[in-house]
Amino acid sequence: MLARLLQLVTLSLVAAASAWLVWWWPDDKAIAWLGWGAIVFGYSAFLGLEFLLLRFVNRSDSAPQATSRQLLRAWWGETLTAPRVFCWRQPFRHKAVPDHLPGNGRRGVVFIHGFMCNRGLWTPWLQRLRAQDRAFFAVNLEPVFGSIDAYAASVESAVQRVAAATGHPPVLICHSMGGLVARAWLRAFKGEHRVHRIITIGTPHGGTWLGRFSHVDNGAQMRLKSGWLQQLHGEETEARRKLFICWYSNCDNIVFPTSTATLPGADNRFVPGVAHVQLAFVDEVMRGSLSFDD
Repeated sequence: MLARLLQLVTLSLVAAASAWLVWWWPDDKAIAWLGWGAIVFGYSAFLGLEFLLLRFVNRSDSAPQATSRQLLRAWWGETLTAPRVFCWRQPFRHKAVPDHLPGNGRRGVVFIHGFMCNRGLWTPWLQRLRAQDRAFFAVNLEPVFGSIDAYAASVESAVQRVAAATGHPPVLICHSMGGLVARAWLRAFKGEHRVHRIITIGTPHGGTWLGRFSHVDNGAQMRLKSGWLQQLHGEETEARRKLFICWYSNCDNIVFPTSTATLPGADNRFVPGVAHVQLAFVDEVMRGSLSFDD
């Protein structure tokens, strides 16, 4: 469903930008290019607003403060990363690398994407694992705006399939909301002993300031100090949280204040100066997340 929505949005933007360029080109080339740029790169201005809010909200956070240079570089990095993910991989290439379940006895991976994403987010990761002949399964979480708890069954099915193929408990690698889905799965299916590690990348473990603007089920669950998050925290044990490695950044334009992407008792790993979607493709994060023993 999300792939079709993103296809519609992407093709509509391309059509609108092309129509503007063709319409104005004979009369005023400057206006033609300005309008084209506003349509094609308008999202970048929206990203800029997120970074301004991030800087303001983070002033009272205990995590290291981002410098102006770091914020500017992160904004530019997200400007380049976002269209590759939301206008290419997720709408048009989400099936480019099928799930791979070889029975070679090597530990596999379950990938869990975040809010307004699908398995296409993970394409570079899936290509890397496919080249290594590693088992992997990337879930698609639907309905797109459903409750986080409702996604736990999809994770359970994926864990069972990877474990059956490899003979080992898998590693769960999660971006953004996907980390909360993993925690919901642990609670629902008591999965501590059926998973090797759980790695989260930019996950709003404590919620996010931007959640206040969302009125869909999963968005509301990710508000700061939401009742759902507080209940989840209260039901977790110290042993469960030790399963987690949490990558986070002080330039995450979606999950802020910065410290909300950490989990008490987990192995929290700080990556300075990297934006939200960009964080999933930093080499340090990819290498560190895929460095696990069989």
